[in-house]
Amino acid sequence: MHARSALFDLYGDYLRPRGGVAPVAALVRLLAPIGIAAPAVRTAVSRMVQQGWLQPARVANGPGYAITPKAARRLDETAVRVYRTEPAKWDGHFDLIVLELPAGRAERNRLSGDLTFLGYATIGSGTWVAARHNDEVDDLLKDAGVSCERFHASHAGDSAGASALVQRAWDLGAVAEAYRRFVRDLRPVVTAVGPDSSDEQAYTARFALVHAWRAFLFRDPQLPPSLLPSRWPGTSAAEFFDAHAARLRRPADRHVDRSLELVSTPVKGGMP
Repeated sequence: MHARSALFDLYGDYLRPRGGVAPVAALVRLLAPIGIAAPAVRTAVSRMVQQGWLQPARVANGPGYAITPKAARRLDETAVRVYRTEPAKWDGHFDLIVLELPAGRAERNRLSGDLTFLGYATIGSGTWVAARHNDEVDDLLKDAGVSCERFHASHAGDSAGASALVQRAWDLGAVAEAYRRFVRDLRPVVTAVGPDSSDEQAYTARFALVHAWRAFLFRDPQLPPSLLPSRWPGTSAAEFFDAHAARLRRPADRHVDRSLELVSTPVKGGMP
C-alpha cells in the first residue's frame, strides 16, 4: 500500500468527518498499523501539498495538515461512490467527450487516470464515454488546459447496441473477476476480527477492506443494471463490503479517536 493512497483513505474515511485536519504525529500513528513508516508518511504529505490536496494547518499541539477545498470535493464525491449513498440512475444517455490530448506523455497519463477514476473509458483517440454526466470533468479539463466538445448522447441502435458499446469501452470480465478476488482475499482479513479483537485490529482490517474497495473506483464505472451482465458479482461484493465495513466501523472509530487524543495530550514533565 502506497503512503499517498493510504493518506487519501485516512482523510476520506476518518478525518474528513472530524474536520479534515490532523497533526503530523497523528498521521504517523494512524498509518503505522498499516505498515507505513514515518518517513514515507512525511514524504507523501509533502507531495500532496505540492499537488494541492493538503495544506499546512496549525493545530493545538503543533504542525498539522488540512484538506484543501479541492480535496474536500474529491473526498466527498468518492464517499458517495464508495458507500453508494445516492442510488445510481440512468436516463438512457451517455456522456461523450471529445478532447485534444495533451502533448506530454506524463500529462496524458495523468488525464487518463483522472478520467478513469471519474467513470470514463476511451473508445478512440481522444474520445471518452461514461454512463452519466460528471460535473468534476469540466474543472478537471480546465485545470489540465485541455479543450473539449461534450455531448449528451443516446445510442442510435437497440439495447444490444448500447451493451456492445459498453463491452468495447470496459473489460467487464476483468472487473467481474476482480470483484470475486476481492471477496476471496478480504474474507479472511475481516472475519479474523471478532468480539475479543482490539480496536486497533478492527481498524487495521477495516482499513485494508476499504482500501481494496476504493480500487474499484478505477476499475468499475458503476454502470446501471440494464447495461451489466446478469448475476453481476459486483452486487454480492458490495453486500460483503457493506456488512463488514459497518460491523468494524465503531471499534475502528474508537481507535482513531484515541490516537488523535494521544497526540494531543501534553507529556507530563515536558515544556508547557
